[in-house]
Amino acid sequence: MHKDIIENQISLKDKLRKVSTATIATCLFKKGLKKQFIQNVYPLKAGKPTMVGEAYTLRYIPAREDLNDISVFKNPKHLQRVGVEQCPEGAVFVIDSRKDARAASAGSILVTRLMCRGVAGVVTDGGFRDSAEIADLDIPSYHNRPSAPTNLTLHQAIALNEPIGCGDVAVFPGDIIVGDDDGVMVIPANIAEDVADECLEMTLFEEFVMEQVASGRSIVGLYPLTDEKISKEFMDWKIGKKI
Repeated sequence: MHKDIIENQISLKDKLRKVSTATIATCLFKKGLKKQFIQNVYPLKAGKPTMVGEAYTLRYIPAREDLNDISVFKNPKHLQRVGVEQCPEGAVFVIDSRKDARAASAGSILVTRLMCRGVAGVVTDGGFRDSAEIADLDIPSYHNRPSAPTNLTLHQAIALNEPIGCGDVAVFPGDIIVGDDDGVMVIPANIAEDVADECLEMTLFEEFVMEQVASGRSIVGLYPLTDEKISKEFMDWKIGKKI
């Protein structure tokens, strides 16, 4: 991979670490994308750094008993295990568990392995085993709710790094995943750079608005911005401002 491409990727991720999922949702909504927030998926622990990375996906289907007994986990080609070992550094491992937490998407050992390999985060619309242990790991993790510890074979891993549905959102490999304390957004890869730039501008404006409102100013003409005089004030305010 060329150095300039790598630098662009780093720049994109740095931009998105400075904006909220709420701002991203507004930006995508204005572009006609209204279903990019993964539903009913929550951080195991709040207060961790913003998660940003390219999607690397795993899909589960309902297990069939004759094909998915407990011995399948001994197979080195089991797709869950393969995915844990192949998910690229800096990517986010996104798991389609059919919004069903009865069977674990993963447990603390596998998530620890992902963390040690430099994966940026883990997201499932199902659940994790050992959720308290995973919450304390130095990797952002998101799930629906904790999984029952013994229901290991209700799901069958069937596809790796293909398009999936996670929390009612279509996730394609390479889409940009952003997660914070509010939840997880999916940004289509082809517009990620434009979204990042627009969200940075939106974040600056919201900072300006907060300063104005906190000082007692009315929101009329300010939020949304319809007053040309205030628009000029904002332009002057943001000169030299960095986020």
